[in-house]
Amino acid sequence: MLVPDLPLRTARLVLRAFTADDLAVVRDYRGRPEVTRFLYHQPYDDAAARAAIDRLVRRTALRAPGDVLNLAVTLADTGVFVGDVLLTWTSAEHRQGEIGYVAHPDHTGHGYVTEAARELLRLGFEGLGLHRIVGRLDARNTASARVLERLGMRREAHLRENEFVKGEWTDEAVHALLAREWREAAGAPRRATGSPGAMPSQGGDQQGDPRRKPASTKDAGPAS
Repeated sequence: MLVPDLPLRTARLVLRAFTADDLAVVRDYRGRPEVTRFLYHQPYDDAAARAAIDRLVRRTALRAPGDVLNLAVTLADTGVFVGDVLLTWTSAEHRQGEIGYVAHPDHTGHGYVTEAARELLRLGFEGLGLHRIVGRLDARNTASARVLERLGMRREAHLRENEFVKGEWTDEAVHALLAREWREAAGAPRRATGSPGAMPSQGGDQQGDPRRKPASTKDAGPAS
């Protein structure tokens, strides 16, 4: 189980829980066709944005497999919203997870999504004790693929026409990173292994998934 002490902070960013006050910004960026082009959902209208906020405000911890941690990404110095990131706990038995992100198109090109997603990789490997984390995306989404590559995730598969989305057959790319690869890249000491379900919590939709499920990078729009 992982209950992070929110908000999380990186060099330039604050990763915080969504609130009802984020309705307007979610309606704005998730309502843009260029953001949702490679996602499962169509651009949000008012009703879709309200339904999304109802889900997002509850995604603050990983208490059981299937749970999603979905955080708003804001600039530390101004509080400006620049996107969202998520981590899904997909399997306790196999210690698997999945990351995803959606960048606000007005704030791409600065590496914000990469910085925020790296923090969620850290939580997944060091906090939840995951063995492997994947990112899945529409194979045409080259901007999102570059984010995964910058995170050190290797491309493991290209699945041909494996999903029918928005009236067309689409290819899916799968990237992944192992815990030992994360440790080697970070120069971190080896941690004890075990079931993440046995770990103590850390105090303090189709959205958010490289795949287009509630939580992964196929939910990733323009990336940075």
